[in-house]
Amino acid sequence: MKTRSVLKTGALLAATATAVLTGASGAAGAPSAPLAGMRVLLSNDDSMQASRPDGADGIGLYDLRKRLCAAGADVVVVAPWAYMSGASGAVTTGGTVSAQRRTALPVGYQRDCSGAAGGGAVFGLCRGASPCTPESPSATPADTVKFALRGGLGHVAGWTDEPDVVVTGINSGPNVSSSVNDSGTVGAAIAALDSEVPAVAFSGMIGEDFVVGRKTYEAAADFGAGLLARLRQQDLLSQRFALNVNYPDAKRGRAGRVAWTSMGTGPLAVSTYTPVDGDTFTLGLGLCPGERYCLPETKRDSDTAAIRRGEISISPITADRTLPGRAADRTRMAVVSGRLSG
Repeated sequence: MKTRSVLKTGALLAATATAVLTGASGAAGAPSAPLAGMRVLLSNDDSMQASRPDGADGIGLYDLRKRLCAAGADVVVVAPWAYMSGASGAVTTGGTVSAQRRTALPVGYQRDCSGAAGGGAVFGLCRGASPCTPESPSATPADTVKFALRGGLGHVAGWTDEPDVVVTGINSGPNVSSSVNDSGTVGAAIAALDSEVPAVAFSGMIGEDFVVGRKTYEAAADFGAGLLARLRQQDLLSQRFALNVNYPDAKRGRAGRVAWTSMGTGPLAVSTYTPVDGDTFTLGLGLCPGERYCLPETKRDSDTAAIRRGEISISPITADRTLPGRAADRTRMAVVSGRLSG
């Protein structure tokens, strides 16, 4: 699949996503399987276990897998063996890893990809020699993508070519504002860009019970499959940036609209460290606003503001950490650079 090497405007991408949300029809005679022939590597940071009652350890991955296969995609899952939320772009630099294929899939998802070329194979990546056990330490989200794209898919799935796109999620909880820096879901997507493969990361908003509801996972998966089909149709998948998609809580009703956003400054939650005894601290999560370390939101087009309004937030995320800067910023830095070199 050909990908664009130039950055498309946010307006065009947002219009494409809005067409998915509103159900606007595409070109005449659009195929019933719009992702037919598309190779998708699917990962996340919540693991491929999906064994918790609340589904926070990977049920969103299976909802997305189901919708992608239904749209005709050939999906292979290579995900962390265990829960690795917050791993960002961390990688394992030594030892061994094992890719263990899952044969007994979660109830209700067993035959979702039976018609796909690869049968929707699901692999969990652990650290250490095979077989992976409940005690095996997990590979990181970025590990799974780097492993898959650097020969792993050929060994475990027989793919001779790289995937057309890497999809991560659906994450259990939003990845907006500063949490984007911590997110293993986004970190795995960035790892795809490192190998010049387009990527899209999906996350779901928590409800009042601090859990992502099944309706949210399902709605986000439906939207995600439609979005990928539109991006493919319009040739908008890019190797220069990943799309960070956050879907609102479906219990609040249908998502109002799609918002093309930037990474916010006001987080939805912050990490907390409470002294227990001596040098021991309990880790926690404090909701914003209200917590001491919550920063105010300063951007009108932020992902945080959009998800709070019940909108679908889509942000372009790049792997380039270089500050683009305004002309004034570049001038100041040039002056500083000159003084240091002098």
